[in-house]
Amino acid sequence: MNFNEIQELIKLLNKSNLSEFKMKDKDFEIHIRTDKYTKGTIAPVVTAAPVMAPAPMPVASSPVPAVAPAAVEKPAETTPKEPAAAPAASGKKTVEIKSPIVGTFYRSPGPDKPAFVKVGDTVSKGDVVCIIEAMKLFNEIESDVTGTIVKVLVEDASPVEYDQVLFLVEV
Repeated sequence: MNFNEIQELIKLLNKSNLSEFKMKDKDFEIHIRTDKYTKGTIAPVVTAAPVMAPAPMPVASSPVPAVAPAAVEKPAETTPKEPAAAPAASGKKTVEIKSPIVGTFYRSPGPDKPAFVKVGDTVSKGDVVCIIEAMKLFNEIESDVTGTIVKVLVEDASPVEYDQVLFLVEV
């Protein structure tokens, strides 16, 4: 389904008494919802996502063109799953502080404020080390250990994934 066809569906939905429309094909899914009863305006919400399916066989009589599914690559693992600590060269243990949520990583509480922590700083258990913004909420991330920040692994204002390592702390 192309963009023009989706726009036409939205127009038809706006002219009708329907507030929601769902369509699912072998390799394509669309869900359109309008908010017709809020302040007299119509605000269409469109979500469309390809459904992973075997490569479709082209059918000449099909009114909707076939869409090839996107290739999905498994991301290479860069860190071991279980061990959260690795021995450091100085004989001390290095512990990872990981992101508990998906969001945007910020090193400081504001653009004109200093970073919560930097390399060489000593942190105590419960100290705020960064903020992760998720869905317009700013979540303070606290240290689980007492030690010295050895490395900051994420750039400021960059996206982070769940369980991504943010800091290395020598304990």
